[in-house]
Amino acid sequence: MQFTLHSRLAADTSVLGNFPLCQVLLSKEALGPWLILVPRKPALTEIHHLPEDEQFQLMRESSAVARLLEEDYQADKINVGALGNLVPQLHVHHIARFKDDVAWPGPIWGNTNGTQRSDEVQQALVEELRAELGQLDGFTPTDA
Repeated sequence: MQFTLHSRLAADTSVLGNFPLCQVLLSKEALGPWLILVPRKPALTEIHHLPEDEQFQLMRESSAVARLLEEDYQADKINVGALGNLVPQLHVHHIARFKDDVAWPGPIWGNTNGTQRSDEVQQALVEELRAELGQLDGFTPTDA
């Protein structure tokens, strides 16, 4: 089996690039920035299904993304979560939260209006994040 990104993730995000284990996505939702890590493994639904060394790699990649969001965007809080109720493919959300965001202090799920960034704003954020992530060990940006 080959890794294929779930159709809902593909529709709701832009691909930024890859770490050694995970593909990095940017949500189109006008909140955050909101990055999603998806291990490039077929039919994977749970973190504990990864071999231990890949669990550690996922934690390294997740921590790097969380640090970037915290430092570069001065987020008040970084929300990290792997829910998978609607999209069973393992994916880990990393959301920069701010005290003035639409859902603060509650969770984002069910507390936003679903507004997406314009294509122009999304593309500008894609380029910005590719450059920022490109400074991290092991990250390879995709072509624009």
